[in-house]
Amino acid sequence: PFFLASCLTSLNQRIIIVCYFVIAQPSIFCLSGCTEYKSILDVVVNAFYVQDGRYCPISDHNLYIVICYLATFQLEEIGLQHFSRIVKSLDTAKMQKFLRFFFNDLYLKTWIKDEWSHFYDSVYVKEIWIDPLLRWQPKVQKLIEKLTDKLSNRTTTVKTLRVTQPKEFNLTIPKPRAVPLPTPTPLPVPPSTYKPPKERKQLAEIKTKNLQKANVSVFFFLFYSFLSSKRIDNIPIKLNTAAILREGALYQRKLEEELKRIENLQQGAGDPSEFLEWQKQMREKDLEEQLAAIECRRLQGKLSHEEAVLAHQNVIQENKKKADLLREEKAELMNLYAEKRLQEQKEIKELVEQVVQGHKNVKQVKAKIQEYKQQIVQQVCEESEELLRQALEEEEDKQRKRYELIQQIRAIESVPSIRHKFVDLTEIGGHGLFGEMSVVELRERLSLLKEAQKAAEEEKRDQIIHEKQAKEQLILDKLDRISQFRAELGRAAALKQEEKKKSQSGERPMKDERILNLQKKIAEKTMERKKQAGLLKIIPQKTRIDLLHQNHWKELEESRERQFEILQHGLMDREAAQKRAAIVAARSGAKACVLRSDLK
Repeated sequence: PFFLASCLTSLNQRIIIVCYFVIAQPSIFCLSGCTEYKSILDVVVNAFYVQDGRYCPISDHNLYIVICYLATFQLEEIGLQHFSRIVKSLDTAKMQKFLRFFFNDLYLKTWIKDEWSHFYDSVYVKEIWIDPLLRWQPKVQKLIEKLTDKLSNRTTTVKTLRVTQPKEFNLTIPKPRAVPLPTPTPLPVPPSTYKPPKERKQLAEIKTKNLQKANVSVFFFLFYSFLSSKRIDNIPIKLNTAAILREGALYQRKLEEELKRIENLQQGAGDPSEFLEWQKQMREKDLEEQLAAIECRRLQGKLSHEEAVLAHQNVIQENKKKADLLREEKAELMNLYAEKRLQEQKEIKELVEQVVQGHKNVKQVKAKIQEYKQQIVQQVCEESEELLRQALEEEEDKQRKRYELIQQIRAIESVPSIRHKFVDLTEIGGHGLFGEMSVVELRERLSLLKEAQKAAEEEKRDQIIHEKQAKEQLILDKLDRISQFRAELGRAAALKQEEKKKSQSGERPMKDERILNLQKKIAEKTMERKKQAGLLKIIPQKTRIDLLHQNHWKELEESRERQFEILQHGLMDREAAQKRAAIVAARSGAKACVLRSDLK
């Protein structure tokens, strides 16, 4: 049995002999009762160690428990013959001493019975355990006498027959064979042979991450470059010292350049303004053509979007029919499952009622046993609380005496020791060092040194104040010149702006014929889609993709309007226009790709 394996770990080697007889008779008994009745078995064994077994080793404690359990609970089942074999297989002196102590009539009738009655009912102890032991006492007494005779060497010797002693053949001893060298075991194939190297995987991951970072950085570059291309007027600039000096140097450089240009004109140099005006007109013309091409691409994308929406509505109609069929099949399956589930619940309820009816009597017995155990636990707790209270009182007395002793020691140590030593500060130490001086002379020299340092600091402070005042005066002069330059430049810019408005007031951008044709086609497709949606009674949901479409087209239309307005008033140069056109084209192309992938 399983308990036998766990019992062998705690018992000593002499119990292995007992376990051999247990294994020989597996259907008769087992040793699980040694742990079940450990409390009453410990009473007998502990008393044996106190009285007759004072010189017996404590390591045999488990052995005596097993013998006591066999004699008390298993003697009638295994019989006296098996019990005698077990006892004779062990140490004779120990078994003779223990059995003589345990099967004593006086001990069984008096203190053993009383001690066992503390754990079990006295009537039960007398009828079930004490009376059978008293009945077996005469027979066990004979076994004890045999053990006593064996100890005194009075046992009869049994004559044994002579046994034939075999002899070895006188054969030639062969020479020992040489030990062959061990064959070297082949090493297993390393797993790295069939696996790709980690470096390749790491490089692929790094490549993917770098590609993602590059895509994100390109998007942010285009987005923020588009934002940064907008002009923001009247930005307040904080004029600190560095800004004032930098702006003053800028205006001074512009003044020098203007003077140089006037000198060149006086010497006969030409004015490139006409060429620059022609160049500006050509750039504006190229920009108009480029914007028209961008608008065509945008309208083509919108047209493809309308066609995709029509195809999507057809797919929704087909999916709706399939979903209706699936819902009908699911409803039938759910009805069948519900009926089966109700039948199973009824069967389980009947089975639970039968089990509960069978457990009612067991619960009553368990409740009585629980009440009896609670009474025992309450008595033990009261006794332990009393002992704990006494121990706490003794510990408090010890701590109080220790505290008083510590207070006395501290009071003795706190008494101050009076030591007076008079020092003359005007005398030197007399250590024989160079430059040795008294404390008074040292203090005087330190005071003179502090006064010298203070005078140097005052002089340095005055110098810094003069330099700061000169710098402030220079900055004020720069500010006056900057204000004059700003006023002049503002007046010149206003005059130039008025001239440009007058010259370009009558010009208006014309739309391209391709753009008009595409807008007409888009309007036709939109009307067709709305008509089909009304016939099918489909209410389109504003999903994330639809909102993205609307925002996309709205942003493109607003950007086109802003570009035409800026081109009309002549406030955009060629470089800014090309940059903005490239950004819008990139954004429109990227968003169109995203929309097509979402629709797929």
